[in-house]
Amino acid sequence: MIGFLVAGLVIGALARLFKSGKQDLSILATLGLGLVGSLIGGTIAWLIGSGSIWELNILGFVLAVVAAVLLIGSAEKVTSGSTGR
Repeated sequence: MIGFLVAGLVIGALARLFKSGKQDLSILATLGLGLVGSLIGGTIAWLIGSGSIWELNILGFVLAVVAAVLLIGSAEKVTSGSTGR
């Protein structure tokens, strides 16, 4: 469980590094988006046949970061749209 949280935080942090511009997200939002990204990436890797969703592998990690980058972009659009900017 702790490993899953650490991996989610690392994935969220990497996604924020790869996403251009400044993101106005808290550390908890980064963790949450990283966790969701890791679940999405792990599921896609599992569907491809790369291994179990719960084991750490390169393909799942890369897909998790990509999913988290997309989630961060979506979160930015949702939050910026609700403030009227």
